Amino acid sequence: MSVPAWRETELSLTAERSHTNPYLDVELWAEFTHVPTGTVLRRPAFWDGGSTWLVRFASPLASGLWNWRTDGNVDDPGLVGRTGELAVVAGESADRFQRYGFWRMSPGGRSLVHADGTPALLVADTAWALPWRATPDDVRVYAADRAEKGFNAVLLMSVQPDMHARGSRDRTEDEGFDVGFEDLKDGRLTDLNPAYFQYLDGLLDILGDHGLVPVLQPVFQGFGWKGRSVAGTVVPPEEYARYCRYLVARYGARPAIYLVGADGSGEEPQLVAGGEEIEAWDAYGQPCGLHYRPNGHNRAHQDAAWLDFQWCQTGHRGEHLPERVADMWRNEPVKGVANGEPTYENSGEKGKSSGWWQGHEAWSNLCAGGTMGVVYGAGSLWQWRLHSDEPDHEPFFLAPGCGWREALDFEGSHLVGLVGRILDGLPTTDLRPNWERAVGARGLTSEDGTLYIGYSERGGPLWLPAETAKGFPRSYRVVDPRTGETVAEGVLAADDTMIPDEGGAPRIFVCYDE
Repeated sequence: MSVPAWRETELSLTAERSHTNPYLDVELWAEFTHVPTGTVLRRPAFWDGGSTWLVRFASPLASGLWNWRTDGNVDDPGLVGRTGELAVVAGESADRFQRYGFWRMSPGGRSLVHADGTPALLVADTAWALPWRATPDDVRVYAADRAEKGFNAVLLMSVQPDMHARGSRDRTEDEGFDVGFEDLKDGRLTDLNPAYFQYLDGLLDILGDHGLVPVLQPVFQGFGWKGRSVAGTVVPPEEYARYCRYLVARYGARPAIYLVGADGSGEEPQLVAGGEEIEAWDAYGQPCGLHYRPNGHNRAHQDAAWLDFQWCQTGHRGEHLPERVADMWRNEPVKGVANGEPTYENSGEKGKSSGWWQGHEAWSNLCAGGTMGVVYGAGSLWQWRLHSDEPDHEPFFLAPGCGWREALDFEGSHLVGLVGRILDGLPTTDLRPNWERAVGARGLTSEDGTLYIGYSERGGPLWLPAETAKGFPRSYRVVDPRTGETVAEGVLAADDTMIPDEGGAPRIFVCYDE
């Protein structure tokens, strides 16, 4: 079989013997050996219903031959000892991940890069309930909108997490939702529903076709969907870990981020078990981290090898709190940082945290040290409320009079999406907050000093202190972050200590050496 680099390839295995509980009892994997270099990658297999197991693999190398062989804990010649080969063929692709490789953390641990070192910035939307509520037609509409606005990732609860949620299995009915584990209602993860994940495959395929990376959360630890007893804090840690391995097996040969804990304290025992399992089975080193409740200390397991990033949330009260991000940036050892959940736009009341509030929030968090990227959320969208009158949702989180489709059009999403567009192509790897190179503006600078990004909420001249002006990057662009339009550009003379701007409107100053 011939395959291109960095593209998911699927191998199918058929059991020749009966297995009482395939999901629990069978541990199966394949080792892929690259003939020219001897590189070995191990990928876990997953049960896909009946007698079928699948292995998904993507070559991180652009050429050569991969030999593969399966192994496991069962005596089944249909599953264990199977062999084959994959030949990698060169080819051009418009897909960024096939050109540059999957995301991983940067050498300094502060930001995302592709596997080949190309800089990347997370620009994520929040559609937590999409996996169990949305239809393929819904997701096509959603993905086209978010891709057009500049988003490149989406936060997802991989299964409906509330043990006491009510509703039919019909995604198109009010209060309906699909079920990934039949026993999640009992706080367990042992009775997996393969059909649910087959459906989810299709939804994630649509997201991927639009360049949207899934941020996969196993089972929520905090509020959940409707606040009805989340399973993420009561599932036995070994079951949580097994499910994390399943997610790596099923979705780990495509671009992904693993959000092993969400909306909790970070100290839940499920998180260590899950994080260690992801670390053991993820062959590509894709980012794995934690996301905290508003009152979290945001530094659990800071020194753990499996932990790549820490995401705070600042709650949903409509306050700008970039100091939460700044505090996390100072923690050691270094991890990636972001505000993973600012206030959802129009959450609970019309106009709350709407419009430019979201743009200011994104640029403020970024410049405070949240250099992994920015995250946006909208009321009624994250719950995937089917329509404006669907009942039985917590009013505090709903956008009044809106279903998910109306929430898709909130102004703030456009403004957050522009962050990635404005910074695209810049050497953003491991930027750090800086107050010394310019007066007043929030700023980021590269380690070598050749890039400076400043944000001024009300614009006006960017003043450069005399002691730092001499080494300041000479070329500049002044950008309106509400439109992405460059409103001025030029090159500083040797004795210039100011980039002019008339003021009165938000401005981004992108200063760089050619």
